[in-house]
Amino acid sequence: MAMNKMNTLEHTPLTAQDRCDRCGAQAYVRAVLTNGGELIFCSHHHREFAVGLKAAAVAIHDESERITSSANER
Repeated sequence: MAMNKMNTLEHTPLTAQDRCDRCGAQAYVRAVLTNGGELIFCSHHHREFAVGLKAAAVAIHDESERITSSANER
C-alpha cells in the first residue's frame, strides 16, 4: 500500500496551488520522506536543503525545469 501512495505522489504534477513549505512560493519539488510524509519546496529552497533531503527522502520529484521551459515560451 505504501508503494502505491508513493507512486501516486511521484506522478501527481505540482500545480500553482502547491506552495513551498518554507516560504510559500510556488512549489516545484516534492520530496517523499522515508516515514511516508512529504515536503514541497520552491527551487530555491530545494537547492538550499538538497543534501538533507537526499538523506531523508525515498524519492524526490523535481519539476523545476518548468521554470525555464515557461520562460522560453514567451
